[in-house]
Amino acid sequence: MTTRRDTLERIAAALERLAPPVAPPQDWQSAPAYVWSAGGAQAVPTLDALPVETLRGVDEQKAAFRANVDRLANGAAAHDTLLWGARGMGKSALVRAAVADAQTKEPNSIALVQVTGEGLATIGELLAQLSQEIRAFLLFFDDLGFGAEQHREMLTLRSLLDGGVTPRPAHIRIAVTSNRRAIVQRDANESEALHERDARDDALALADRFGLTLGFHPCDRATYLEIVRAYTDPKGLEVNEEQAMAWAIERGGLSGRAALQFATELAGRAGISL
Repeated sequence: MTTRRDTLERIAAALERLAPPVAPPQDWQSAPAYVWSAGGAQAVPTLDALPVETLRGVDEQKAAFRANVDRLANGAAAHDTLLWGARGMGKSALVRAAVADAQTKEPNSIALVQVTGEGLATIGELLAQLSQEIRAFLLFFDDLGFGAEQHREMLTLRSLLDGGVTPRPAHIRIAVTSNRRAIVQRDANESEALHERDARDDALALADRFGLTLGFHPCDRATYLEIVRAYTDPKGLEVNEEQAMAWAIERGGLSGRAALQFATELAGRAGISL
């Protein structure tokens, strides 16, 4: 005869079969990079990064950022970094390239963790996981807007930079890129609307919390062509300067991104990879 206990045990067994399996703990030691989103962490088996030597026209920014990443990877004191300025001048590329370069020099010493906008809501969980690891981590917030519509994100990031009762471990640092060219300017216009001035003040309050702030500015003709040749010369590709200039103008102006796109076009025409 079926007892009440037998019935309950069968129900419990059925519920266990229906329940999704418990996800294993994230392995934070195996991959060079990760993406943290609302769904948690996803390992990136290959970090998509240009060789750091091919980044031209940003020599001072490159030297400062590489040194900071190397310090973090080696267990020394390192800064949180804000990379701001003109579009297409290599801010995000430098973040990836510097981490990849540090990994080449000291494998598994550091990993890049890109945090999406949705991932900010669970940033506390991410820090809790990473704080238990011995590896260094650079949290990467790409293309932050710093506008009124990103107010909540700015407050969350500001709190993260400030720390709290429990300080952020020294082996976890932050890199933020932003295309806002005037983010660190302090000469507010008296005629500026109140909400605009509040938004500027919020952005400045956040910018002040970075120990290292690097500005990226539009390049001139000579620098643009130097960047093009940094990609094309190793492949033996001939560059027509007027065609290179026309390519950039059609795409909104001179930038490292336009230079890479033009070099990619030349390599494609030649039937080779870049």
